[in-house]
Amino acid sequence: MTIQEGFMPFHNYRTYYRIVGDLTGGQTPLLLLHGGPGSTHNYFEAFDQLSETTGRPIVMYDQLGCGRSSMPDDRSLWRAETWVDELETLRDYLGLKRVHLLGQSWGGMLAIIYRCDYQPQGIQSLILASTLSSAKLWQQEQHRLIGFMSAVDQAAIAQAEASGDFTTPAYLAANQRFMLNHAAGPVTAVSPEYLRRSKRSGTVAYTTAWGPNEYCPTGTLGQYDYTAKLAQVMTPTLVTSGVNDLCTPLIAKTMVDQLPHAEWTLFAHSRHMAFVEETAAYMERLTQWLAVHD
Repeated sequence: MTIQEGFMPFHNYRTYYRIVGDLTGGQTPLLLLHGGPGSTHNYFEAFDQLSETTGRPIVMYDQLGCGRSSMPDDRSLWRAETWVDELETLRDYLGLKRVHLLGQSWGGMLAIIYRCDYQPQGIQSLILASTLSSAKLWQQEQHRLIGFMSAVDQAAIAQAEASGDFTTPAYLAANQRFMLNHAAGPVTAVSPEYLRRSKRSGTVAYTTAWGPNEYCPTGTLGQYDYTAKLAQVMTPTLVTSGVNDLCTPLIAKTMVDQLPHAEWTLFAHSRHMAFVEETAAYMERLTQWLAVHD
């Protein structure tokens, strides 16, 4: 298995990319769009084994504003149009005429925006992993989940939202517990190296585009609502999510109900990253999906 790393010029900046396997080998590449915005590609290295076992090439990259890509000090960049432009530029730069497109969390939003508004050619299938079609529904569901937390944590979160102060120790502790419940477990000494490795998170990109946390979408993506537009997506689509996910079953089902050609796999033991928490089961399902839709 070969791994190629490089940097693509993008306007006055550069975008880091990582290719696993051989793009000239004949199989349609899997192109991965990470979450955040600003979460970096690191956790996608869980997919290396898919290339190793099937020979399918996989392309991942750090979106502008995080990781090894440029992190410019220009808040006007942190909007969907910038990242769509970067995605289209990367496809052209690497010659990715046909791809399976997998977006996780914000990356799934990016995939939906790209597919619905730009009508790109060569998308063999979509994989929407723990993502959303409506910021309003996402916000509603996160607050429903908060309702299962302790009264102390609920009060701390409510106070932060009312005051706009997301720095108090009580709020930070409550939010950490919320994310442990529904996003990801703690990184420990036995976690995979790609999770333990230090990274440059795109905090400014996240807070500018989304907001201070998962349940307050106050940024440039705050009015995102593509639920009705999903009916136009004729591309075969696999929706994946976890039982304890930020992407609740209602959020996943809302997308599945609108998509004309969708299947949904719900992972019983996962939060927001089923490909990390149930790696073997996820890769088996994805391998089947990709083989059918090549």
